[in-house]
Order: sequence, then structure tokens, then C-alpha cells
Amino acid sequence: MRGISETELNTRKLFRLVFVLAVFTIVYNVAEGIVATVFGFEDKSLTLFGFGVDSFIEVISGVGIANMVLRIQSRPQSNRDTFEQTALKITGIAFFILVATLVVMSIYNVWTAHQPVTTLWGVIISLISIVVMWVLLVSKTNLGKKLNSDAILADASCTKVCIYMSMVLLAASAIYESTGFLYADSIGTLGLAWFSFKEGKECFEKANSNKNCSCKHD
Repeated sequence: MRGISETELNTRKLFRLVFVLAVFTIVYNVAEGIVATVFGFEDKSLTLFGFGVDSFIEVISGVGIANMVLRIQSRPQSNRDTFEQTALKITGIAFFILVATLVVMSIYNVWTAHQPVTTLWGVIISLISIVVMWVLLVSKTNLGKKLNSDAILADASCTKVCIYMSMVLLAASAIYESTGFLYADSIGTLGLAWFSFKEGKECFEKANSNKNCSCKHD
């Protein structure tokens, strides 16, 4: 039986790290989704609630990414399998449903001059999310470069949109909390809807291309 070279051992170790990051992303999004939706509902903050729902949708995407890591480890040059394509389509549909809901609710909130009870939790959760997603972005990028994997680098690039959405939540929450600006929460909600639309569109594009993911959020 042929011995395993040091290079192969190192490659396996790097793939294990990538898979651990993928699993961590799933677990984190579940926790973030629960906390954000609960506090968003209690505080009547649509931006925070929508952010939480987005986190749950990211869990579906994360499962597909975890499957992708296992696939490219065993078959580096392969394209997406049926499981990944299905996960992308489900994720895309979920994003479009979220977009429609957020847009309708934000218009309703403007019409009724709705105001959140507080957006303090939006500030706290968004700051935590920015830090966590930045660490994941840097870690995935470094691992993708070491493995010379376009698929892993593309996944790292996809993490940027999570940072952008966290920044939208932070801006909307901080503005309302500090100034009481009536429409801050509704404007933030529309910002989330825009990024959710882009994510949903890209999910269908990637599913239909049958090639490894390519995210463009720069």
C-alpha cells in the first residue's frame, strides 16, 4: 500500500479545517437567526427580524457549501452535484420570498409610521456578526489560497455579502437608536431586501450553470 506523502496529509488537514469552518458557519447562523428573530419580534424591529430570517436561509446555503467541500476534496475537478443544485434553488426561492415580504412590510411600516421599541439589539448583533464574518472571510480566503481552490475562494467571497448586510443592520439600528429617525428601520429593511434579491438571483445563476460558485460582491 502506497504511503501518504506529507503534501497529501497537509492537504487533508486543510480540507478538514475548511469543513470545520463550513459547519461552524451553519451553527452560527442558526444561533444568530434565533436570537435576531426573537429580539426583532419583541422589539418590533423589522430590519433585525429580517436579518434573522436571512440567517436561517444562509443555513440552507451552508449545508450545500459543506457538501461542496467534501465533493471537491474527493473530486477536485468536479462540478456541482444534484444535492448542491437543489440547495441553491431552495435557497434562491427562500430569498425571493424574503424580499417580497420585507418590501411589503417596510412599505406598510412607512404607511403606518411604525416605530420599533428599541434597536439596541440590532446594534449588538450586527457588531458581533461583522466580527465573526470577517474572521470567516479571512480564514476561508487563506485556506482557499493554500489549496489553490477557486470554489473555496468563491465561497469566501460570498461571505462578504453577510458583512454588508450586517453593516446595513448596524447603520439602521444605530441611526434609530441615536436619533429616533422614524424611517430608519424601514430603510434598513429595504437595504436587506436588496442584498437578499442579489443573493437569490445568484443562487439560481449558480444552480443553472452547474459549475463551481462564483460570487461577485466587490
